[in-house]
Amino acid sequence: MAEDRPGPMDVLRQARAQLAELTGMTAESVSSFEQTEDGWALEIEVMELARVPDTMSLMASYQVDLDSAGQLTGYRRVRRYERGRADAHRQGGR
Repeated sequence: MAEDRPGPMDVLRQARAQLAELTGMTAESVSSFEQTEDGWALEIEVMELARVPDTMSLMASYQVDLDSAGQLTGYRRVRRYERGRADAHRQGGR
């Protein structure tokens, strides 16, 4: 029932904790969050490899799916990038 569904903040906390437990990596932020027909879909940013300087640390985005009760049903890495790099957009070339 709808009353049994956890609220958005509970879902965020559960998703971050469950992903950290499964991967051993701490969730740094949630960059995407939406309610779906079957539950919830989030994109969570984690640090995969710390480097010095910090702007060179290797980050990753994980797509995380949770059921309507807030239990993780699946996850996958969708992107890896260096912390100091913006999303790639090709500039005018030669």
